[in-house]
Amino acid sequence: MNINTDIAKTYILFDKKQTAVAATGVILGMAIYIFMNSLMIALDRSSTTVIFKNNAHLRVYKEDKISKELVRDSSAKYLITNPKVAPQSNTIINPNLVIETILKNKNVTVVTPQVNSSVFYNNGKSQISGISVGVKPAEANAMYSINSSIVDGDFEALSTNPNGIIIGVGISEKMNLAVGNNLNLTSAKGVNRTFKVVGIFRSNVQKLDDTKSYINLASAQQLEKEGPLYITDISVNITTPDDAEAVGEEITQLTGYKAQSWQEANNSIVTGNRMRRIVAQLISSLILLVAGFGIYNILNMTVNQKINDIAILKAMGFKGNDVVRIFVTQAMTIGILGVIGGVILALILINILKTIYVGGDIGYFPIEFNMYVFTKGIVFGLILTFFAGYFPA
Repeated sequence: MNINTDIAKTYILFDKKQTAVAATGVILGMAIYIFMNSLMIALDRSSTTVIFKNNAHLRVYKEDKISKELVRDSSAKYLITNPKVAPQSNTIINPNLVIETILKNKNVTVVTPQVNSSVFYNNGKSQISGISVGVKPAEANAMYSINSSIVDGDFEALSTNPNGIIIGVGISEKMNLAVGNNLNLTSAKGVNRTFKVVGIFRSNVQKLDDTKSYINLASAQQLEKEGPLYITDISVNITTPDDAEAVGEEITQLTGYKAQSWQEANNSIVTGNRMRRIVAQLISSLILLVAGFGIYNILNMTVNQKINDIAILKAMGFKGNDVVRIFVTQAMTIGILGVIGGVILALILINILKTIYVGGDIGYFPIEFNMYVFTKGIVFGLILTFFAGYFPA
C-alpha cells in the first residue's frame, strides 16, 4: 500500500500542469453544482414563503356546482346541456362543527374561519375595487405571519378595534392613506361602513398589495348582511406543507367540502419551480460530469504513457490490482483536492451573493448555505472521480 501510494504521488507531482488542470476542472464543476442547487432551493423557499404569507396550506370551501344536462335520449347519442354555475349559497353550514372535525386530523396545526367580501374602497372621489378578508386576528396572524409584513401600524390593534382595517401598501399609496385615517368600504350587498386604518402591510405581491385588506370577522359578516355563523372559507395549516394534497383529500371525505391545496391554487408557480429545479440539476450535474471526463482523459493518457512502467512493475511482482490502485489513488487525490477547492469556492460565491441587494419582491440575492446540497455535491464528486480513475486503469 505504501509503495503504491508513493508511485501515485510521484505520478501526480511528475506532471503538475496536468494535475492542476484536472483539479481545476473538478473545482469549477463542484462549485457550480453546489451554487446552482443552493440557488434553486433558496428560490423555491422564497417563492413558497411569499405564497404562505397570503395562502393557507389548505382552503376549505363550498365548491361551485355546474348544472346537469337538460335532456339525454335513451341511446345517449344526443345531449342538451347548458353548463353554468348553479346559483347557491357559498356559506359553510355549521362551520364550528366543520372546524372541530378538521382539528381531529393529526396533521393539522392551525384552523381559522374567514369571510371574503368583494368591496369598493372609497376615499373622497377615489375608488378602488378589491377584496376585504374578515379574520380572527390572532388566528390569522398565527397562520400567515401577517405581523411580519406590517410596514406601518400594528396588526394587534385590529383585535382591540372592531372598526379597524389593515390595508395593502398599494391601497395606501393610491388613496393617500396613513395609519389613523378613515376609509369607507362599500360591499357587493350595498352596505357602507367606515373603518379606521390601524396598519399597512406589504406582501411583495403587487396585485394583493393593491386590492387586499384585513378586517374583523364580525365586520365582514355585517358587510355581507349575514349573521355570526356566515363563513365562506376555512383556512388550514398542516405540519408538512408538501403533504397538503393528501391531507386535503382526507378533509374533503370527512367534511364534504372542497379542500384545495396550496399546490393546486398556485399550480403555475409550483410547476415553474419544479421545471427550474430539474433544469438546474441537469446543467450542474453535466458540468460536474464534464469535469469527471477531464480526469478520465488525463488519466487515460497517463496510463498509455506509462505502459512501459506498468510492464516493469508487473515484472517486479506487482499485481493488476496494485496497478489499478495506483491510478485510482491518483484520481482520488485529484478529486479530493478538487472537491475541497470547489466547496471553498462555492462558500465564497454564496457569501458574496448573499450581500447583493437585487431589489423588487426578492430583496437580497436568494441564496444560502445548505448542508444537504454540499454533502450531495461532495459524494457525487468523489464517486465521479473514482470511476474516472478506475476505468482507464
